[in-house]
Amino acid sequence: SVGKSTLLNRLTNAKSKIAAYQFTTLTVVPGMMEYRGAKIQILDLPGIIEGASSGKGLGKRVLSVARNADLVLLILDVFNPHHSALLKKELGNIGIRVDEKPPDLVIEKTSSGGISVNAQVKLKKISESMIKDILRVYGIHNARVIVREDLTDEQLIDVLAENRTYVSSLTVLNKIDLVNQGFINEVQDSIKTDFIPISADATINIEALKEAIFNKLNFIRIYMRPRNGEPDYKEPLITRNGSTVLEVCNKIHRNIKDEFRYAMVWGKSVKFGGQKVGMNHRLLDEDVLTIVKK
Repeated sequence: SVGKSTLLNRLTNAKSKIAAYQFTTLTVVPGMMEYRGAKIQILDLPGIIEGASSGKGLGKRVLSVARNADLVLLILDVFNPHHSALLKKELGNIGIRVDEKPPDLVIEKTSSGGISVNAQVKLKKISESMIKDILRVYGIHNARVIVREDLTDEQLIDVLAENRTYVSSLTVLNKIDLVNQGFINEVQDSIKTDFIPISADATINIEALKEAIFNKLNFIRIYMRPRNGEPDYKEPLITRNGSTVLEVCNKIHRNIKDEFRYAMVWGKSVKFGGQKVGMNHRLLDEDVLTIVKK
């Protein structure tokens, strides 16, 4: 056991008698992590074994749950760190791309004219003729293709398949209380992957892991302030980094944007406190926001 259940309890303060949700014959144990005002649902999935993507050990059902996740935690036993590659391979085999982004290209189908490829970068991993051949295999015989980054044939197939999921990950190395720092350094050298070293049993680095999860999800906190009132620092509004005032309005109520006059912001995203801004102003972590309606 890599200690996933113990870790879930540490992150969420869940008890061993936590309710289980059934996904057909697959049991997924949920918990809620509260950190910096955010409530983050964490699902403890049964362990992944080699061949899971082919259906071994109900693996496809286990892996498919990860399709809807915003973040995947890859939990490794300190004595079996090589399982990191196995987990990513099994996820990849069912179309889940870990720590990848869709390639930057546009495929515009046309009614005639064959396939034209406009490569805006030098293609080293794939040729224009290969691009055309792959499109034809997928039944596309007339199209304009704009390629803005060098890509592989596999990446092009991912785009054409239209069933790939791209998800971020954090690698977590558990049971570090059983080894010394030298051993951990050797693990780092062997797997060539950054990880968060923890011990769920000994409660080591649990807060650091919570912070890493929060940051990896790209969350920021916005403190709402009623007009002529005081900011609510106890319950921040949680949104994604780069969110605009409009996106915050939509989180509060979809009709607020229709009554929007202007907003006032205090914090890092403005030059001075109480600055008037419009709907398209981008907010930063711990900004204080007042929305003034018509």
